[in-house]
Amino acid sequence: MTTIPTQEVTGAEVRPRRISRASTGADAIFAWGARAVGASVLVITGGVGLFLGYQAYPTLKRYGLGFFTETQWQPDQDVIGIAAVLVGTVSVAMVAMFFAFPLALATALYISEYAPERIKATLVALIDLMAAVPSIVYGLWGFFLVMPHAAELALWLQQHFGWIPFFDVKDTNPDAAVWDATRYTASAFCAGIAVSMMVMPMACAVMRQVFSQTPPGEKEAALALGATKWGMVTSVVLPFGRGGIIGGTMLGLGRALGETIAVVLIVSPAFEIKPRILEVGTTTVSSLIAGRFGEASASQLSALLAAGFVLFLITLVVNTIAAVVVNRSRSGVGVD
Repeated sequence: MTTIPTQEVTGAEVRPRRISRASTGADAIFAWGARAVGASVLVITGGVGLFLGYQAYPTLKRYGLGFFTETQWQPDQDVIGIAAVLVGTVSVAMVAMFFAFPLALATALYISEYAPERIKATLVALIDLMAAVPSIVYGLWGFFLVMPHAAELALWLQQHFGWIPFFDVKDTNPDAAVWDATRYTASAFCAGIAVSMMVMPMACAVMRQVFSQTPPGEKEAALALGATKWGMVTSVVLPFGRGGIIGGTMLGLGRALGETIAVVLIVSPAFEIKPRILEVGTTTVSSLIAGRFGEASASQLSALLAAGFVLFLITLVVNTIAAVVVNRSRSGVGVD
């Protein structure tokens, strides 16, 4: 047996290895690239907000709070306000989300839990393709195809739910032998249906992504305990994806607030507060800017940019809240 002589090691020779957390090589390039892209997005968004705020300052200084309470938009008479415009914007967005939310939720659940594996990729591609369709195509589809049928649905709603102020149409008789279809077209209701098809893919994509992150062990445990497929969905998948449902809905709402071309093609402009969504005529901030921008003078342009600044702030708040909710949606809070 050969013994290896031990060598005495002094304290000066014992040095811990230095571990550096700094990225090197490709990792460093990727890290700096990601930081640059993120910073550029913040700079661009902040620049847009500062530009709109600077351009809107003369209008806000001249009209003050009256800019938010006045309903009429008559620059020639020095009467400008966005009260009716904001109500119309919210009306169209709420109608859109009324139709888009159940469709997005049902589609996301079907793709993630019920669709056969061989067609899942095709369904996901189709949903993504819907998000890529130009807005003007949805606007033409809504004008020529949806609006005539939406008028019939609006008549039915007034006949059965006309006692609710939202579904009432002034100076019309829904039970008349011959009904006037023109009284039910070009409304916030018709525009909201077209916009709903534009926001549904975005909300569906967020919900589907969150549903796909549900821990498979918890789903299998629910089935092993005797739960049905629907019972597993309601007790595990939906509670886990609650944040994604809320976040996806709010992201869709943020887009619905800013849709332009479809609203311009469908609605008849009317500068008055209309709580009745079935009546002809309304307007939104985006459609107001698109319709008046080309012929606006310098002062009118400042007023239009002030309206755009208000819409920018509303959309920014809605999308920020949605992003926060989506980022927290992976915790699975509420799943027992």
